[in-house]
Order: sequence, then C-alpha cells, then structure tokens
Amino acid sequence: MASDEYAYPELKKTHTMARKGRPWTDYKPPAAAPVWAVIEGYGRFHTLVAALDLGVFDTLHELAAPTAGAELADRLGVSAGHLTTLLEGLVAMGFVEHRGGLFELNDTARRYLTSDGAASMAALVPVAPGPLGNWDRLAETVRRGMPARPIDDDPAAFYVPLVEGTFTTILRAATRADRFVRYSALDAPRVLDLGAGGAPWAIAVLSACPGATAVVNDLPGVIDVAARKLAEHSVAERAELRPGDYFEIDLEPEAFDVVVLGHVCRAEGPERAQQLIERAFAALRPGGLVVLSDYFADRQRAHAGHALMMGVTMMASTRRGGVPTFGEASGWLRTAGFEAVRLIEPIGFQFAFVARKPSSPLKEDHV
Repeated sequence: MASDEYAYPELKKTHTMARKGRPWTDYKPPAAAPVWAVIEGYGRFHTLVAALDLGVFDTLHELAAPTAGAELADRLGVSAGHLTTLLEGLVAMGFVEHRGGLFELNDTARRYLTSDGAASMAALVPVAPGPLGNWDRLAETVRRGMPARPIDDDPAAFYVPLVEGTFTTILRAATRADRFVRYSALDAPRVLDLGAGGAPWAIAVLSACPGATAVVNDLPGVIDVAARKLAEHSVAERAELRPGDYFEIDLEPEAFDVVVLGHVCRAEGPERAQQLIERAFAALRPGGLVVLSDYFADRQRAHAGHALMMGVTMMASTRRGGVPTFGEASGWLRTAGFEAVRLIEPIGFQFAFVARKPSSPLKEDHV
C-alpha cells in the first residue's frame, strides 16, 4: 500500500512497536478538530444571528412547551423545512433541545438569547464582531496596517447599536461592582462617565445613591441612547448630558468623586489612553476613584483568549485600537499618579481597575 493510503501516512513502516515503542501515541498527528471548529464558527455565528432575527428564541419562550418545527414555522411565517434545519443547528450549538421531533429552549438560551432574559445578549450578538465587511478584508488590513472602513470615520453609526447591545451586560457588571468599589456608601458623589454609551455605570451609581449626580458624556447621536436609558431607569433628573469628544469637552478640575472609563481605552491606543486617564485624574477630587473597565490580555498575550480575539476585532475595524495587558493598564494608572490600584471582576470576563487619586499632593523629590 502506498504511504499516502495510510490513515496517517507520516507513520512509516519502520514505526513499529519493536522499533519505535507505541506509534499510535508517540507519532499520532494532532486532531483537526480545532480547524473544523473555526470553519464552523462562521456558520454558527450566522445561524445564531438568523435565529435572533426571525424571533426563534422569543417565540419558543412564549410557547413555553416543546414545539414541532412545522408549528413554529407557521407561527413565524417561514419555510418549515428550512426552519427545522436551522433549529437543528441551534441544537448542535447547545441552545435548543430536541426530543421526539419537538424543540424547546434550554436554560442558556432563556437567560442570554431571549429579549427579556435575565442577562440578555440578544441585541449584542449581531453587532459584537463589528462591521462584518471588515472581516472579509482582514488580510488586506494586515497588509496595509489600516482597516478598509474604520469605524472612526463614522463612530455614531457603529456605536449606537453596539451600546444598545452591550447595555444589559455592562449594567450587571457596574451594579455588582458596588461590592468592591462601595460607591453606594458615598454620601452624595458626583460621577463623570466619559464615553458612557448607554450610561450603565452612571445609572448603577445613581440608582444606588439617592444623593448622587452625574455628568454623562458621549458623541452626538450616541448620547441619545444614554438619555433614553437614564429616563428608563428614572435617574435622568440627576444627570447632565455633555455631548462631544471626551478629549475636547470642558471638564471642571477636581470636581468629581468617581470617573468612569468604561470600554473606551482599547479604542484609543496606548498614547491616547494615557492622555484620557490623565484627564480623569485632573477631574477627580483628591481621594476620588477612577474605574477603568475593559478587556485585558495576560502578560504573555497567550492565555486570555477572549481578550486576544477582542484585540483582533479592534484591529479589524479601528485605526488605533487594541487590547492592553493587565500590566500595561495598571501602568497607565500609576503613571498618571493614581495609587491603590486594584483589579476586580464583577461578572465573568468583565474586568475593571479601580484606583484612587492621592488625598494630598505627592511630595516632589529634591535633588
């Protein structure tokens, strides 16, 4: 038999037990499963997006009982055969259970993929990768060192759906962060939320502290989302909207007790992130806190898979964006003058650095 007819052609005839020990453990090539997982990833993403677009999860949740594919298709007004195939894809992905020809949601889908789920990500899924067209041009982006269509050229068009989609998750993180930050123990804090998006951090503090007030900033257009969310949570009367570029808007010096930089530094690159942190330092009263929330890579940039892929996402669609390491982010804070730097994880994969502006001016060294 020719060598290429073997299941593993690299196992030569000389690789016998007598000559080489145990060839099927010592020389067996690695499985191709990781490659297939990536190939299927494209289809899995679009399968999930299609199911959300069609209302599959919400309708199954409303039916509240195992349902045949044809019955669900009739409800949704779609092709029964095609929907059944889509449902089987959702079974393979671990979101839907299939027994006796009937489909129903599992707990993961109920929590994360229904519109009113306790931790719904339904609005986040379609927008999380950024503009899909940029992924088709990723190799060219790497060649040129610049995405074909950077979101920086029209940030409001991209960020409005993104901040809508991320609001529920970030609000959960911001609310639970009180266990570590203890902003609810402050009497009447004044909060500055820079690049606030839907203002989940400002809302969390305002909701926990009846005497708190906030200045909420984001770009024109994006800040409209914050205005709506603040009203929905009945805290709008204690928030001032300040639209504009967070590098350019006027900020009162030493006027705030808490400054939030929530998922903004990674879009700016190291130099601009450092400048933004320095703006936060100048705006804080002595003893005030900065909260720097983002995704961070490990020191070797080899193990924090979610953060590393977020770095690829930023590279695909922004001019300067990237994911810093934990050490780089803490270094930015210390360089700006912050002390007592610590890291918290209010919910899974949502990290935040909390640091304090010194209560008294740092003494200068005299030579």
